[in-house]
Amino acid sequence: MSGQSFPSRRALLAGAAGGLAAAATPGWAAAGAPRFLAAARLPSGGYALLGLDAAGAERFRLPLPDRGHAAARHPFRAEAVAFARRPGAFALVIDCAAGALAAELTAPAGRHFYGHGAFTPDGALLLTTESDYEAGDGRIGLWDAAEGYRRVGELPSGGIGPHEIVGLPGRGFAVANGGILTHPALGRAKLNLPTMRPNLALFSLEAGGPTRVVEPPEALRQNSIRHLAARADGTVAAALQWQGAADAAPPLLALLRPGDEALTYLTAPERQQRLANNYAGSVAFSADGATVAITAPRGGRALAFQADSGAFAGTIAHEDICGVAPAADNGGLLFTTGTGLVVRADGTAAAGRHALAFDNHLVAI
Repeated sequence: MSGQSFPSRRALLAGAAGGLAAAATPGWAAAGAPRFLAAARLPSGGYALLGLDAAGAERFRLPLPDRGHAAARHPFRAEAVAFARRPGAFALVIDCAAGALAAELTAPAGRHFYGHGAFTPDGALLLTTESDYEAGDGRIGLWDAAEGYRRVGELPSGGIGPHEIVGLPGRGFAVANGGILTHPALGRAKLNLPTMRPNLALFSLEAGGPTRVVEPPEALRQNSIRHLAARADGTVAAALQWQGAADAAPPLLALLRPGDEALTYLTAPERQQRLANNYAGSVAFSADGATVAITAPRGGRALAFQADSGAFAGTIAHEDICGVAPAADNGGLLFTTGTGLVVRADGTAAAGRHALAFDNHLVAI
């Protein structure tokens, strides 16, 4: 294992104790009780992280120094980590109650972030998806949230280009290894498309890395696994971005159910599948877990499926729709668009149009 070593079990337990002690710090109610977080571009050209209520109305707005991608919310403190868009090297820890910068994470030398992260359930550790871009390996960075987000180690992600990481029931995680190699010196250029091989890795801190890696079949080797959602029973949904021939219309959603050996791919009727333009931007299960939806911003639509049967459940059309998150209200799902709308599962606007452009993701608190 290259890089810093994995912290000992004693260190992990100590961190967990510190995280629990920090529960006395202001919770999300002190930040206006937001239900969602979203990065956005402002009319001025600046950027911000927004807290939204259940109906999509703004609860707070905090400035970001550059374009954000996604945010990781602390499980009980009113604290969020806003990540730069890939291949960024910064992440900001924001005290959302005070509207203040609590810490700044900088990717170590030879690393860049992929725009996503996740906390352990006790809030003691933050896990970040990263690239060791000279070696071409994916890494998971470990940061001690109880000690000012001090970096305490890193682990292998199980593939190239780890993008999103999400928690699973218990202390496990799922990692989307997109298979695409990038380098900060070359911006967002994709360096290995002819040989790319994405995978979905199930990941354990106690095991020190992936415990299982699931690859797509050869015919879908260029279907990059990018964004993830997890259901309470451990089913993982993956949003896919096709890097192959433009005239193809491959599936853009895959499920890995507990106990399954392979990914199950879900496909919409041909017209809807082609209108998605080979690109899924985000994925979420509905609040009750019955529906799973992907967004296709390049096609201006979201596609919904029955999570258990895999049957197509319908579509909603909105320009540049990309963010999606579970919502107890609003039909079980809420969406955001690059035109400033917050949209219910029935396609209607949940709030007035915001004078900004929401970025890729909507994060439920």
